[in-house]
Amino acid sequence: MKVLGHRIELLTGLLLHDVTMAGLQELRFPEEKPLLRGQDAAELENSDTFLLATDTDWKEHDIETPYGLLHVVIRGSPKGNRPAILTYHDVGLNHKLCFNTFFNFEDMQEITKHFVVCHVDAPGQQVGASQFPQGYQFPSMEQLAAMLPSVVQHFGFKYVIGIGVGAGAYVLAKFALIFPDLVEGLVLMNIDPNGKGWIDWAATKLSGLTSTLPDTVLTHLFSQEELVSNTELVQSYRQQIGNVVNQANLQLFWNMYNSRRDLDINRPGTVPNAKTLRCPVMLVVGDNAPAEDGVVECNSKLDPTTTTFLKMADSGGLPQVTQPGKLTEAFKYFLQGMGYIAYLKDRRLSGGAVPSASMTRLARSRTASLTSASSVDGSRPQACTHSESSEGLGQVNHTMEVSC
Repeated sequence: MKVLGHRIELLTGLLLHDVTMAGLQELRFPEEKPLLRGQDAAELENSDTFLLATDTDWKEHDIETPYGLLHVVIRGSPKGNRPAILTYHDVGLNHKLCFNTFFNFEDMQEITKHFVVCHVDAPGQQVGASQFPQGYQFPSMEQLAAMLPSVVQHFGFKYVIGIGVGAGAYVLAKFALIFPDLVEGLVLMNIDPNGKGWIDWAATKLSGLTSTLPDTVLTHLFSQEELVSNTELVQSYRQQIGNVVNQANLQLFWNMYNSRRDLDINRPGTVPNAKTLRCPVMLVVGDNAPAEDGVVECNSKLDPTTTTFLKMADSGGLPQVTQPGKLTEAFKYFLQGMGYIAYLKDRRLSGGAVPSASMTRLARSRTASLTSASSVDGSRPQACTHSESSEGLGQVNHTMEVSC
């Protein structure tokens, strides 16, 4: 059942910029001050190669945690009270296969140059990882989440904005439930909050007997329609999954993900002492993704006042790969709801750096009390996701469902 609520169209190009700027004239804070100041950075080339990084400033770390070593790649250093962007990839991938296309996208780099970016690889899934010894016990999904505070402490982060896909989205949601004070916001793509029943478990086992591991994982990442119609992308990932990720280690991660328990969340007020994510959340799914039903159900279990549901048109199981521009624009909106802005270079205009409409601080709502803008190095801002409707920006609304 589709989520009730207003739907709006996120338009790209000049139309998006013009419409948004017109709507923001009414909603800006009189005392608005930029929390982030951009510079005119040199243009960075996007790469079509999954594993080619365009930025040489990334540094690799192996961090000791209560459940073993964790491979982390980081760019930048903590800046005052500003959160870090922390990512977690899906099963079958690693941070490069999952996020390189998205983070190498030009407009996304205009955002991330203002933040520390920290990519986390699940144990044994990074490029060149050694095979785990016989009898190695792969961490449970809860233990994977419990490894992340060691990363936060190691780098001195005060809190993070998490971006997770599939299994990584589940891990970050669990992390936010256990350590809510460490999480400023979450972008969860293709999250399935449900554990597998015995029928699903049996079907997965049977599939594993009749298919290779990469082909089995592909049915998790892509819909049946994509597997048939988008053969070039699917074949690229089939080769990368088979050649780059250690197959024995991947099998352990795959088995653990398929044995996960239900994510213990309920919409506030629906059950006594309901647990839910306390931070702003943006749920993302493609309109042709195998995870659509799970994301819809997750949306029904979250607080509607702090949750945005983004369904992306013309997108399948990997929206960060097939629609990086639309996802970047949505991420800008998400950041604006938490009070972060930037002067970004707009490639669609010739006038150089301009205030980005989608990174401008908005009033939380017409009826909500307004809090003064916080300095980026001052106290932690009160995060709240902005809700929108097709009748006007800034109106109080239940969970926003966006099609773009």
